[in-house]
Amino acid sequence: MRQTNLAAVDLNLLPALEALLRRRNVTRAADDMGLSQPAMSRALQRLRDVLEDPLLVRGAGGLIPTPRALALLPSLSAALDGLGSIYREPTFQPATMDRVFSIAAADVHTVLVSPPLLRRVRAEAPGVNLRFEPYGEDLRARMESGALDLAFATMASPLPPGAISEPLVHEALTLAMRDGHPSQGRPWTLEDYARHVHVTISIRGDEDSEIDAALAAQGLSRRIVLRTPHFMAALSAVGASDAVTTISATLARRFSSAFGLALAPSPLALPPLHLSLVGTAARADDPALRWLKQQIKQAAEEVYEVSAASTTIPSARE
Repeated sequence: MRQTNLAAVDLNLLPALEALLRRRNVTRAADDMGLSQPAMSRALQRLRDVLEDPLLVRGAGGLIPTPRALALLPSLSAALDGLGSIYREPTFQPATMDRVFSIAAADVHTVLVSPPLLRRVRAEAPGVNLRFEPYGEDLRARMESGALDLAFATMASPLPPGAISEPLVHEALTLAMRDGHPSQGRPWTLEDYARHVHVTISIRGDEDSEIDAALAAQGLSRRIVLRTPHFMAALSAVGASDAVTTISATLARRFSSAFGLALAPSPLALPPLHLSLVGTAARADDPALRWLKQQIKQAAEEVYEVSAASTTIPSARE
C-alpha cells in the first residue's frame, strides 16, 4: 500500500472535500467555503490528483460521489472534528470530572482549609479526590512532572523558574502561650520576647526567620527549645510548657480552648503573612486547576482571619 507523506498534504483541502461531498455541487460548496467557483474547481482537481480518484462525476441529477468518495465521508468528518478540537477551548464540567488533585501543604492548611474545601468540592465535583502531601526536597521536581498540582506557600517564598504564585489571603499572627503563663496578662516588650524560650515552626527545615533577624537588629536573640514542621505540635507543646510561639492567629484562636492557650499581641510588628498558591506556568491554563484554585481561595477566605493594616495584633512571621 502506498504511504502518504502527510507533511506534503495540504490540509486546507479537507474542508473543501467535505463541502463537495456534502453539497455535491461545486458552486454551493464554494459558497459554504467562502471561495470562488473557479477556486473550488481547482481544489477538486487537486483532490482528485492526491487521492487518485474522480471523487465526483457528472450524472443525470448532478454530481455523483464515487464509491471511494462515499467511503471517505465518515472518516473525513471524524478527522475534521478531531482537527477542530485542537483549536477549540476544551469543555469543562466539574460535575463530570474524575480526577485526583495533589497539593503540598502543612498541617495548618489541611486543618483549616480542607473542611470547607472538601464541602465545596463534594458539592460541585463529586468525582474529584483531594490528596494533601508533605513538601520535601523534591517539591520542584514533583510539580514539574505533574505529580503535584499545587503547593501552599507565602508570597515571600522564592519561586523556581517556571513557577507562578497566586495570592489567597493575608493573615495575622499572634503570640501564643499557655493559660496561666508567668507573663500572661501584661504587655510584652522585645526584651520579654527574647527572654522567654520559644517553639518555632520550620516546614522545610530552614532555620532562618524574620523574627530572629528583627531581634538581631535590636541586639537581641532568643532560645528555641523546640523546632517542628507541625503547627498543631507547636500549639500542643506551648500549652504544656512555659515556652511561647508566634503562630497563625486563626489556628491559635480555633484551638485555644483545646490546648489551654492564652493569646497576646507580639511586640514585633512585621508585615502580615501573605498566603499563596504556587503552581507551574505550563499548567496555568488547565481549566480544572483554575477551578480548584478558586475553590481553595473561597475556602481560605471562609476560615482565615484576614489581616488588614488596622489589625489589633502586630504580626510576626515564623
